[in-house]
Amino acid sequence: MVDDRSHRTRSPLVPSRRSLLTAAVVAPALTGVPDARALSGPHGRALVAPVMTTLADWADVGRALGRPGDMKRFMYHTGLPRRDLRVFSHGVRIDPALALGTHVSFVRYADGSTLLMGDVVLTEDELQCVTDVLQQHDIMQTAIHKHLLAHEPDVWWLHVHAHGHDPVAVARGLRAAFDRTGTPPAEPAAPAPRIDLDTAAIDAAMGVKGIPDGVVYKSVYVRRETIADGPLILPPGLGSTTSVNFQPLGGGRAAVSGDLVMTAAEVQPALVALRRGGIDLVELHHHNLTDEPRLFFVHYWAVGDAVALATALRRAVNATDVVPMPGGTAS
Repeated sequence: MVDDRSHRTRSPLVPSRRSLLTAAVVAPALTGVPDARALSGPHGRALVAPVMTTLADWADVGRALGRPGDMKRFMYHTGLPRRDLRVFSHGVRIDPALALGTHVSFVRYADGSTLLMGDVVLTEDELQCVTDVLQQHDIMQTAIHKHLLAHEPDVWWLHVHAHGHDPVAVARGLRAAFDRTGTPPAEPAAPAPRIDLDTAAIDAAMGVKGIPDGVVYKSVYVRRETIADGPLILPPGLGSTTSVNFQPLGGGRAAVSGDLVMTAAEVQPALVALRRGGIDLVELHHHNLTDEPRLFFVHYWAVGDAVALATALRRAVNATDVVPMPGGTAS
């Protein structure tokens, strides 16, 4: 458990334990938050609920980031795909939407505080410098890991976290870190390309309506139970999704990458199901430091017939307690 006093010493953006515990009483029903009746955390501590916001509420954050964002229910989300990188894994050129998408999300809470969570794609040369810049701006690192096997150049994925009452300062810190990378500027929206896969068959195999992201097709699920990070209820999709991403390779084949979100009891059944389906395991790790229930994530990789892979991956998904993501993907 993290000592609240160390948070106050290290980060002026993090509110005190007392301010969190004396926050406004959360509503008895949280639209879009599963199992919302579970409004107490460990030791009976009251949890703080997210509140709905609009795009206009985040205008200053967007200006500080220097990027346009969008709303994904409770989350103000900004994507920064690493289109500057030419990454190959097992001979496959990785589309940014498959596994090279930096993204950050901000959520407002009933006590007026704001939570940042995100995943930052970095080359090995960028990793230490970016970490230093983030730390200078009181932005925490909660995971450093891989999404891909045998890839060139070496790329790392860094999970970031901040909680406080000045989201614009956090956005400035993120901007300072991104400016130390080769992350390219945003591009104008383009017409959605045709996805060269049997998406109807993939949907039937996965049991969820997929979502196109450029040429990549994504099946997304969220945990059924309420997830809390410390005193904060995480809205569905914030740092706790299962994602199955299909990149077309022609002839009905696809490269598949993503991650499953699991409780400890689900880890071994899910890993066994992946391997029995011929899916390669990449990394087992956490996204959060103080989540409840404790969640684990496994990244995986496979190349083959897209529908056959979807069938195999569905068996692994079924080993976990997830439901289809409401309203689309998120971070």
